[in-house]
Amino acid sequence: MNGQPLTDRAPAATAALRLGTRRSALATAQSGMVAREVTRVTGRPVELVEITTYGDTSKEALAQIGGTGVFVSALRDALLEGRIDFAVHSLKDLPTAEPEGLVLAAVPVREDVRDALVAREGLALGELVEKLAGTGRAARIGTGSPRRMAQLNAWARSRGARIETVAIRGNVDTRIGFVSSGELDAVVLATAGLNRLGRAAEITEHLDPELMLPAPGQGALAIECTTADGELAAALSALDHAPTRVAVAAERALLATLEAGCSAPVAALATWGHEYELQLEGVVGTVDGATLLKMSANGPIVLDETAERQAVALGRALAARLLDAGAAALMGERAR
Repeated sequence: MNGQPLTDRAPAATAALRLGTRRSALATAQSGMVAREVTRVTGRPVELVEITTYGDTSKEALAQIGGTGVFVSALRDALLEGRIDFAVHSLKDLPTAEPEGLVLAAVPVREDVRDALVAREGLALGELVEKLAGTGRAARIGTGSPRRMAQLNAWARSRGARIETVAIRGNVDTRIGFVSSGELDAVVLATAGLNRLGRAAEITEHLDPELMLPAPGQGALAIECTTADGELAAALSALDHAPTRVAVAAERALLATLEAGCSAPVAALATWGHEYELQLEGVVGTVDGATLLKMSANGPIVLDETAERQAVALGRALAARLLDAGAAALMGERAR
């Protein structure tokens, strides 16, 4: 017999699926979690294919290079070119426009949505500010997010406290390193990322959403593949968590309707109440915290085939109210 013996050939059904991921420790940790679940539901091995994105290599502030999408486009190109079979993204990184040829096959159950403070000496935010006020200086708090800056500054203004928000970039090690080196007094990171990296013990305080509403989609993952691979999309859908998908649909509809630019401080969180009621909160403000516009809306949503459409309608309605109240003037240049 010519060629490779049949006994040495892997059956097509067990060929490894190629999962595209960013190279960062957090991205590979998240992708590794998804890979194990995909193997569990499909019976097929999954290999990680590391993709370098523009957001990973640029040293510019995210607000300057485009924010949403800069960590996604290279992965999507790899999908459409057939170099990978599916990709895993942090859902908050996904542009709100639906891409041609790709499908959001699954949104797994959401992690903790809160932001977390990692501060010197294990201090909580109030303790940190109070201690440094006694020395005559403001607390220096690092974050790369205009949304976080706006809400931190608004919190400080409401209490007559002194803080200085410092724009930073880098991976989790780099950001926490600013604190351990003494360059900064604290940094704010997503709780979900620290949990997935096994670094929850370094959190000194979970910031309540009442103080710090998260980014739309924060804590959720997105599993994407091509529309052409219907069989894979159907298999991946086993990892979908309908309550999470519907909640983030409302948040992302709010963001899309606001047409917020990448530097706009916009936050949104949808949570489930009793009897299938979805509660959506939205915040738009100025980075200095001088103005913070906060509104909420709620509505009953049954988890059926119309649920996402209902959630999108809720998000759009709340965004319209925010715009009527002057949100556009707070956001600066809007995305078109």
